[in-house]
Amino acid sequence: MSTAWKSGSTRRWRKIRLFVLNRDRWICQLCGKPISKYLRHPHPYSAHVHHTKGKAYGDDPEFLVAAHRKCNLDAGDPTAAPDPAPRPMTRW
Repeated sequence: MSTAWKSGSTRRWRKIRLFVLNRDRWICQLCGKPISKYLRHPHPYSAHVHHTKGKAYGDDPEFLVAAHRKCNLDAGDPTAAPDPAPRPMTRW
């Protein structure tokens, strides 16, 4: 995690975030529903920006989409390994 995120977002990130939200017309690209400009964090339907290829690709708007906070958190990190399949236990 960069040091900028420890104390809050940077001015550069806020500009990129606003650009992405405006480009996507404040429509969540994960669920297709409108994002309210008036809801603030931590409301589940406040505005977020989702990194479609993970944060390793940086903050290039090509790899960012507008999203609700809930949709972004539900989608999670696209680079993370999926949970392993459950194994049936026959003995304890």
